[in-house]
Amino acid sequence: MNVSINSLQHVQLPKVQTSSKVTPGQAQSSFANILKNTINDVNKLQNLSDMKTEALAQGKIDNLHDVMITAQKASVTLQATVEVQRKAIDAYNEIMRMQV
Repeated sequence: MNVSINSLQHVQLPKVQTSSKVTPGQAQSSFANILKNTINDVNKLQNLSDMKTEALAQGKIDNLHDVMITAQKASVTLQATVEVQRKAIDAYNEIMRMQV
């Protein structure tokens, strides 16, 4: 089973315009796209790990190290995503507690 994760190793952020003003709608759309793409990348890593684990169990591949490395990458990526989510929620709650 030849499955590569090279395309998922680097998450590229879109270019931010610095010379002109960004409307709240544009900022929201840009943030939503980044979030959606990142979640899709995490999902792809999880699915790849599942496929390799299943292939190992079925005897289709015999490289245990590759399977374990893929599983660990998926795990670390998921943990990092959960931590970013927690920090974003904490920041939102802090902003909501601010008095205007």
